[in-house]
Amino acid sequence: MSLKLVAAGAMMMALITNVATASPQQTAVDDSHAVLESAIETAGLDIVVSIDHARLAAAESVEMPPSRVLIFSDADVSAPILRDNIRAGLDLPFRVLSYADKGSAKVVYTGAEFLQIRHGLTNTAALEDFDDKLNGVTKNVSAVAAPIDGLTRNYGIIELESKLSVSEAVASLTETVRGQDDTIWFGEVRFSEAASEAGEQVPEAVLLLFGGPAPGGVAMADFPAIGLDAFCQKLLVYAGDNGGSVVIFNDIAAFAELHYGASAKPHHALNERLTATFTQAIQ
Repeated sequence: MSLKLVAAGAMMMALITNVATASPQQTAVDDSHAVLESAIETAGLDIVVSIDHARLAAAESVEMPPSRVLIFSDADVSAPILRDNIRAGLDLPFRVLSYADKGSAKVVYTGAEFLQIRHGLTNTAALEDFDDKLNGVTKNVSAVAAPIDGLTRNYGIIELESKLSVSEAVASLTETVRGQDDTIWFGEVRFSEAASEAGEQVPEAVLLLFGGPAPGGVAMADFPAIGLDAFCQKLLVYAGDNGGSVVIFNDIAAFAELHYGASAKPHHALNERLTATFTQAIQ
């Protein structure tokens, strides 16, 4: 299966290697990350992007706990979920975060129950397949599912509408994001194209992946677990019911509150910046 990506890849990793000191916590995070990478490859899944939040932040002189996220995909698993509700693409493909919090290394992932609650999914078989595939990848690490206490339908989703088509909105948003000096472009996932290559059909939808290491590092400094959901930034663009397109993305403060029961000023400031930037791009 081919995912249409433009990722920082090897060049990005070359820039961040040896930036952060290998503390015991960093070593533990790196080790669990490596186990997960190996399991993903053994399962025949596609790694969409691997992001080392802490080392990227350190390269911008921002300190935060060790944190590395893997985003990986299986179009056969994603397609029936996307047909159930295209908005579930905001939480696809699979995501697993290895991170240090309060002195210990942890692993957290986005599970099927999270998807079911947030997007009102009803395809039980598809959700079981999702968890089965994810459990196979995480079985050799001590991983837990992201919290669902307080989670509701459409929780933490910021939504914008545009008269632009999906392709026009994606082009404008991509140009805007890539034009920001403090932002790294990680790539895009074209769900309908990936599904088509796997013999499946889903509505037109594109997920954009990008992030700002410095502002993101500040936002994650005391809230590293939000590196699973809120960072990198995930921007889903899909076709609206009456023409045009719909753009949805995660409310950073809402995810800080979901994981930690509280949020901070940097989370709200980033929400305001992102909303203003995206609104202008799709007018």
